[in-house]
Amino acid sequence: MSRRKPSPPRGFSGDKYSVLLPTYNERENLPLIVWLLVKYFGESGLDYEVIVIDDGSPDGTLEVAQQLQHIYGPDKIILRPRAKKLGLGTAYIHGLKHATGSFIFIMDADLSHHPKFIPEFIRTQRDGDLDVVSGTRYKGNGGVYGWDLRRKLIRLYKRSVLERLVERCVSKGYVFQMEMMVRARQLNFSIGEVPISFVDRVYGESKLGGNEIVSFAKGLITLFSTT
Repeated sequence: MSRRKPSPPRGFSGDKYSVLLPTYNERENLPLIVWLLVKYFGESGLDYEVIVIDDGSPDGTLEVAQQLQHIYGPDKIILRPRAKKLGLGTAYIHGLKHATGSFIFIMDADLSHHPKFIPEFIRTQRDGDLDVVSGTRYKGNGGVYGWDLRRKLIRLYKRSVLERLVERCVSKGYVFQMEMMVRARQLNFSIGEVPISFVDRVYGESKLGGNEIVSFAKGLITLFSTT
């Protein structure tokens, strides 16, 4: 006898989800990640928006984003580009300023975390009225395919919680997400986890070069020595 899959979460009145999607040279990945986001949010009957924060990609990512906005509508695909790379943390902060949702997803555009896990994040958050839900490869059925320690995580925040955390965070680069979790625990926010599979980027090269890896390591040292 086959086990029935849990039904997707149906939209709660007034709930809206904003996905912050920083991009840099993601013209090949962006159409697929956006299609998947539209698919899983649509199947769940949830109100949502995808905010694309492109940092001056020279490969034409912004032009692709504009085409996607034309396809899916300006109410679903929000473009908030910046002139140049200013750091992952500041990209999330920039996107948050333009978000209209009461819940915020932060994720990467390289498909390292599949949008199919979004309904489970939402179920987990609602079941416990959690402040933060984080994807983890160390729990339950989570897996890893071509993943290394440089990979970022998908996370869901209550908007009010994310705004408080942003006020306290000092990191601007790739250590930003880890600092957010450290601050969340300091402030005793409730945190849940969802096991997910991580897949190395589908197209293109990792945006973390050698110097950025060194900066990431230094940021961690600074973070844990000052908190």
